[in-house]
Order: sequence, then C-alpha cells, then structure tokens
Amino acid sequence: MVTKAITASTIGINSYKIEVEVDVVNSLPNINIVGLPDSAVNEARERVRSAIKNSGFSFPLGRVIVNLAPADLKKEGTNFDLPIAVGILKEEGINIPDDSETAFLGELSLDGSLRYINGVLPLVSGLKEAGIKTVFVPYENAKEAALVQGITVYGAKHLGDIVNHYTEAPLQATVVDINDYLNKSMDIDYPFDFKDVKGQQKAKKALEIAAAGGHNILMSGSPGSGKTLMAKCLASILPPLELKEALELTKIYSISGLLDPKEPLMTKRPYRAVHHTASQNGIIGGGSNPKPGEITLAHRGVLFLDEMVEFPRSVLEVLRQPLEDGEVAISRAKTSVKYPAKFMLVGAMNPCPCGFLGDKEKQCTCAEYQIKRYRSRLSGPLLDRIDLIINVPRLTTEELINTKAEAEPSYKIRERVITARKIQAERYKNDGILTNSELSTKQIKKYCMLDAQSEDFMKTAAQKYQLSGRKYNRMLKLARTIADLNSSENIKLEHLMQAFQYRVDMI
Repeated sequence: MVTKAITASTIGINSYKIEVEVDVVNSLPNINIVGLPDSAVNEARERVRSAIKNSGFSFPLGRVIVNLAPADLKKEGTNFDLPIAVGILKEEGINIPDDSETAFLGELSLDGSLRYINGVLPLVSGLKEAGIKTVFVPYENAKEAALVQGITVYGAKHLGDIVNHYTEAPLQATVVDINDYLNKSMDIDYPFDFKDVKGQQKAKKALEIAAAGGHNILMSGSPGSGKTLMAKCLASILPPLELKEALELTKIYSISGLLDPKEPLMTKRPYRAVHHTASQNGIIGGGSNPKPGEITLAHRGVLFLDEMVEFPRSVLEVLRQPLEDGEVAISRAKTSVKYPAKFMLVGAMNPCPCGFLGDKEKQCTCAEYQIKRYRSRLSGPLLDRIDLIINVPRLTTEELINTKAEAEPSYKIRERVITARKIQAERYKNDGILTNSELSTKQIKKYCMLDAQSEDFMKTAAQKYQLSGRKYNRMLKLARTIADLNSSENIKLEHLMQAFQYRVDMI
C-alpha cells in the first residue's frame, strides 16, 4: 500500500506543492529516494531512520521507496524529513489520517526533535495557494508560518507530538497579530540621526527627496565631508514597511537564512552597505542553486555603495537592468529564477583620485586626464539611472566647531517623508506601484502633466543638456516627488527647477 504526505519546495521566492509517496516492498532493508533529490534530501534517509527509532516507533523491515512528485523538478533542502517520516509511519500503521489538505515541513534531529528550517513563509504561502488548509512546522517556525492568513498552523517540537496530535494530545494552533509586528517599526531606535550632521542642508534635502520617492542618489565630495554618515542616517527617515512589502521582504530573508526566529516578520527597511571588493554574484545573486544577492536583500530599502568608483566596472554595470526593471533574472544551466530588486541605490564618491577637486581649503593635485579617467568608471547608462547627483562640500572650520547650531532631527524629516509616501500610495493604489520612482512611461504621461510654462522649460532644458529619454523621464519623476513633499497636486515650474538643481552638475 502506498501512503502519501504533502510538503513543498521553492524556486526563488515562490514555492510549489510536492507529494511524498512512500511504499515498502519485500527486499533487503534500505531507503531509496527518487524524484531529483539533492544531497540534503538524500541524506534524509539516515536522519529519518534514526528519528523514527529514537521516537519509539518501529521502522519497516523491507525496502522503503520514497518518490517526490512531480519527479521532474529539483528538490532541495531539509524540510522533506518530516513528510518522509510521516509517510513511513503511515506505512507502519500509525494513526495519521490521509488528508490532501494537510502538509508537513521540517528537519528532523536523530532523536526525533524538529529543527528550525529556512524559507517557511514562502513554502506555506505556496501551499495555501495550492489549497492546503493545515500545516505542521517546527515549533520555532510556527510564528513565521502563521503570518500566512487563512491557514491553520501547528508548531511541533518532536515527531511524537504530531502522532499524539491525532491520538491523545492535540497541538494548539499558532496565531499571530501582524499589526503588532508592524507597529514595532514606529519605535525603532536608529543609531544614526540627522540631528548629529552639521551643515550640508542641500544634501539633507536631497536625501529627503530620495527617501520620499524611492529615488537613486549619488553624493560626490571631499574626504570627511559627511557622505557616509548621511547615507547611514538615511535609514532613520525611511517610512515604515507596508504589510505587502514586509511579507515580500520576509520571504527573501527567510530563504536566505537571515531571518531572526524571534522576529518572524521583517519590520525594518533593509540597509545594505557593500564593500567594493564584492563580486558580481555577491551583488546580484547566483550560484549553481541561485540565491538572493545584495540587491535583493536591499529590496524596498537601501543599497549603499561607498567609494562607488572603486567597484569593478563589470560589477557596476550589472546594476543597470535591476535598476530599470526592479527585479533580477538569474539563469543557470538547470534553472532560472527571478528575485525582486526594487531598491534605492545610494552611492558615494570622491570628485577625483586625490579627493580635493573643488575643495576650498586643499588644492587638487590630479591631472585633467586622471580626473576624466576616474569619473569614466561610472558609465553614462548607469548615471542615467541615478535621479539625484549632488556635491557635498567639506565643512568650513566655523561650521565644524559650531556647537550651538541644532540640526533638524530625523523624526521630523521622516514625518514629511511618510506624508509624501501616503500621497503616492493613494494615487497609485490601482496601478500596482508604491513610489514615484516606479512610474512607467505610460504612467508618467498620466500623473506628471505639465502646464505650458513648464513644458517650455523642459524643452529648453532637454536641448541645452541633451537629455536622453530616460533622463527626461527621471526628471519628471523627481519633480513629482518634490511636488508631493510640498503637497502640490500638480507639478509646477518651481518643482522642475528644483529637480534640475539636484542633477545639473553631472548632466
């Protein structure tokens, strides 16, 4: 007699239902797993055998054949341990009902206890879409699994707990209040605050605009001008995550094994600072079994590239497609996956190799050809995808030692950013986007209408600066965000002029 147990496997951040079929035939004792299992799945044979015996249950004396269907899809991970064990226990006559609406996920220890596994949220989400109504997971994964509404989640500490659930001691379903986790994001204590940044009012305003519209920004300035500090402060003015964003981000971090078991829902926008020695695969993701890279881990948050021109040209160029499409496709011989990558790119660089071009106190020692070669590391197509490019001058001695001047704290800036984001959320509620930076060409025509005076200004600017189509559209998106920060329904000439102030230096 063939028994079945339901589980799931992932491709990227999506999952699909797997049927675990178990049959015992008269032959030498052995376990064979078929259906394209990877090494971790194959090793389940010994874990399952020991877990069943050490839990006080009998193990079949014949040959155990385990089929993972559909058999043409690669199976990876340790979450197959529990469903295989459940299927074998059914074969041994243990009273676990055959239920096509119940699934099992979990890794087994040799003593039968259940271990924490990665990727539970996308696995349970996929099972719900496949019609599953009940799922058993390791106890430490229960809160994460319960984030999926409309499915009953039971957290078990031991294989015996699942058997007892159907006989004498039913487990208690796990329920979580998502709003409690989301409310925590309002009380986050950030280590860096704009109140500690002296001067640099133009740069601060540019970062506020970037945060309000999700725009990419590049800061150029002398060493010690505060570029890195302000980039770190940017995290403190980003708006809280919406539920849809939080769940999508949690799926990414769960699959990557970066999710804190004590905090099953991501409540803080990611801030990823990458060293310039990072490889292409480290940035965009990869490997034989493609895993998320830094741009996906920065989804709905910030990817900070300090000393941006020090990154290899090849690494910077791979950012172009994700910056445009908001996702990255990773293709390998055996598989192809897509990961979301809607992130804010924040870059910092020196204006020249010595770092003091344009500095009022120190003289630049670089030759003109050195400066051109240095800046050419950032290609035109990449700069086209950056909305704000600003110069960050070094503080004067008076600004540096002035202890009486009080800068605006981050929480006040954040309030304005949140207000602007709410305006955008309401405007785009039927368009499937959240911020102005995500506007398509068609949507720009709809939401970035200009009056006659503003159109004349844009025509003149396009001719003078030889704007590409992409750069022209990004100017309109930037002006739309500035208008939102000013609570203006329409884009006005002053908003366009301000947008050009944040880009004209390197146009």
